[in-house]
Amino acid sequence: MIALPYNCLDTKSSTSMSELVQCNMRYYNACYTMWPSLSSCRNAGTDSEGRCEGMRILLADQGAEWNEEVLTFDQWLKGDQKAKAVFGQLPGFQDGDCVLYQSNAIMRYLARKHGVYGKDLVTQSRVDMMNDGVEDLRVKYLRMVYQNYEEGKEPYIQSLPAELKHFERALRENNNGQSFIVGNEISFADYNLVDLLHNHLVLAPECLKEFSLPLLTCVLVSERERSDLTG
Repeated sequence: MIALPYNCLDTKSSTSMSELVQCNMRYYNACYTMWPSLSSCRNAGTDSEGRCEGMRILLADQGAEWNEEVLTFDQWLKGDQKAKAVFGQLPGFQDGDCVLYQSNAIMRYLARKHGVYGKDLVTQSRVDMMNDGVEDLRVKYLRMVYQNYEEGKEPYIQSLPAELKHFERALRENNNGQSFIVGNEISFADYNLVDLLHNHLVLAPECLKEFSLPLLTCVLVSERERSDLTG
């Protein structure tokens, strides 16, 4: 496993989205199977990769292999997958006899299995806390995208400094930005944060620069460097 901390002493030039996400688009044929969400924010012009993307980033970084069975809407309606889904929605995930639905349940399963959930109860609880913060912002993002994109985009972007400063502060307070979002080892909250930042950079490519969020910028620079090593 590659485990590079966020090194903000080495800030590279701006990175294109294609470079940032190139490792996350790899698909493998192996032990895990995922059924991605039927729709993504791409339909609203934001080019998001949906709720499986954090899982992809985690698995790619951990060197794990997986395959994806992408269902069309027609297959979803007419097939048996919808009936099997506990809450009638995707994504879904299978690891041997273990079948799960709900994206955060899947993320936590993978985090426990690959040792990226923290080593003790306090660390795990802090990882949960930061991940809950990521999900709170994701809910606001998705609400804007699906319910009020045209009129809500600019006000949402203007609200980002207040939203993202919480993660910037958490990074700064943890070893002055030279480590991860919690502790000294990467966790699933880091992977989920990277996914959310990807979404926002597509929505507003210059948001991290314009809002003076250098440590969050370094999160993405570090993710690119990790991707180069694991790719």
